[in-house]
Amino acid sequence: MTAVFLGIPTAPPGVGHLRGDRSFPDAARDSLRDGQLRANLGHATATIRGKRAAVVGEVPDWAELREAGRAIKAATMARLDEHLIALEEQVTARGGTVHWARDATEANAIVTRLVQATGADEVVKVKSMATQEIGLNEALEAAGIAAHETDLAELIVQLGEDTPSHILVPAIHKNRAEIREIFLRTMPGVDPELPDDPRRLAMAARAHLRERFLRARVAISGANFAVAETGTLAVVESEGNGRMCLTLPQTLITVMGIEKVVPTWRDLEVYLQLLPRSSTGERMNPYTSLWAGVTPGDGPQDFHLVLVDNGRTAVLADEVGREALHCIRCSACLNVCPVYERAGGHAYGSVYPGPIGAVLSPQLTGVEDNASLPYASSLCGACYDVCPVAIDIPSILVHLRAEHVEAQTRTTPEALAFRALSTAMSHPRLWRLAQRAAGLGRFLARGRPTLPATLPPPASRWTRSRDLPTPPAETFTQAWAREHGG
Repeated sequence: MTAVFLGIPTAPPGVGHLRGDRSFPDAARDSLRDGQLRANLGHATATIRGKRAAVVGEVPDWAELREAGRAIKAATMARLDEHLIALEEQVTARGGTVHWARDATEANAIVTRLVQATGADEVVKVKSMATQEIGLNEALEAAGIAAHETDLAELIVQLGEDTPSHILVPAIHKNRAEIREIFLRTMPGVDPELPDDPRRLAMAARAHLRERFLRARVAISGANFAVAETGTLAVVESEGNGRMCLTLPQTLITVMGIEKVVPTWRDLEVYLQLLPRSSTGERMNPYTSLWAGVTPGDGPQDFHLVLVDNGRTAVLADEVGREALHCIRCSACLNVCPVYERAGGHAYGSVYPGPIGAVLSPQLTGVEDNASLPYASSLCGACYDVCPVAIDIPSILVHLRAEHVEAQTRTTPEALAFRALSTAMSHPRLWRLAQRAAGLGRFLARGRPTLPATLPPPASRWTRSRDLPTPPAETFTQAWAREHGG
């Protein structure tokens, strides 16, 4: 008799890119020592922040638009099953084939089988977070199929044998000189005198990709949105590589998370206004490609849509955490996050970095598999302020921290400390004694505003990564008694 699993599955371990091999604090410590990385991130995020603020300020009803985006997502998630079935019916009616993948393993197997059926040994790809999430490139490589990224930033990352560091700008951690070095080292036939001018670098990438576009028989894309009422898929991008992938090959395979569906075209209209201003700081994106099924004699003649769960149903089941599924992958939260700006995307260990990654990745994998990520935040709230669909990321972070604490079976030093603090605060005499003992901190601080970071263990585990203010000369109650008597 075999065991039957009746729960809701999460993203399986050992496949895909949702789990790092180190905790966030350990990985971030290395990033903080990299001055070049911090300089690159600081310059890029400051530039994008400024552009976003300018174009959002031009829209007088931005708050209403944002609330519409939030409300549509909430309503869609409440009837997600109905919308997905409607999407399948419309895609099928227009000549496409829909595949359902429970997790990353199933999704990779489906796509690999579809590519092998065409006889192709290579594919071109337009940027897709979902395929990075499930580790599709590695699965295709294991099957002897080469996957060529065509988005410029994705190409830089792939040629440099690196991993993405940002949702929208995967190579944000690289500067022009570093990109030039990668091109000279990896691109066959590139001009050895290639300068680090952005225009010349883009021309070199275009020449490199053109041959691959023209010979590819299979393309793999992601999708920013899918309209249930017509079965229409949408990709927005800035370079035109998406349009090449979506029109030239004979077979098109789209891999999409199930949360990307929107019920109607009127709903899509809202997100096509919110997304470009929040992501690249543009009034509208340069290229918006829309397709539904196949059209005889025009574009791909074989179309497949792979709908991926990979833990999303588990996220949907959490009444607090499900808001993370509202994300439209604009990356605005990354660009304002002080933690992301200093630590960079690789420290998060997941294809989804930054504040949204800190809430989405632990929920997709199960909190204990990414237990350090909910703590990778100062809870300043900047991510919530800029989110175009008003995801309350700080509240979800606190919710996930509570889940992690409740899951502990062994008492941690931090839990012991807070238990002792609770006891002291429950007994006035003990609390007054504790306040007097805290006065010793003034001696250790020797006039500094914070206690030294080199306190002996176990206090060093706190002060190593946090500022602990020097205790005041008198407590609030002492000050009140002095000023008001009593």
